[in-house]
Amino acid sequence: MAKRIKSETSGMLADIIVNGMQEKLGINIVKLNLSGIPNSITDYFVICHGSSRSQVDAIADSVQWEVKKAIGELPSHKEGFENCEWILLDYFDVVVHIFEAEARDFYQLEKLWADAPREDVKPVEQPSKTAAKPAVKPVLKRVSKKK
Repeated sequence: MAKRIKSETSGMLADIIVNGMQEKLGINIVKLNLSGIPNSITDYFVICHGSSRSQVDAIADSVQWEVKKAIGELPSHKEGFENCEWILLDYFDVVVHIFEAEARDFYQLEKLWADAPREDVKPVEQPSKTAAKPAVKPVLKRVSKKK
């Protein structure tokens, strides 16, 4: 079970979560800093979306893996894996929202928390499909001669 993380490290946890999202090419990643908002339920919301339900699921798995690897914690609560339209991962001080594009447009969490300082994370550069591929040496097989 996850334990309460000190609020001064919640920004670091948010960055680890962003890395997990970027690993699976999460789209339009946003960090909302709710720590200065009275009666907020958490210090950060980290929000992104995927282009398909399978990508949403993969992003959530990647976030959980990156956090577990970095600080050894699993989310205290998670939901939405049944249909993968909106997956929520609760790390107490950081709450993760991973949407399918249509669900994100519908709920518009960023607008609900518009008074929170917002950081739009730059997308990860994807390798160009036309980029030159590295040279690969051919593998030679040894063929034994039959007598």
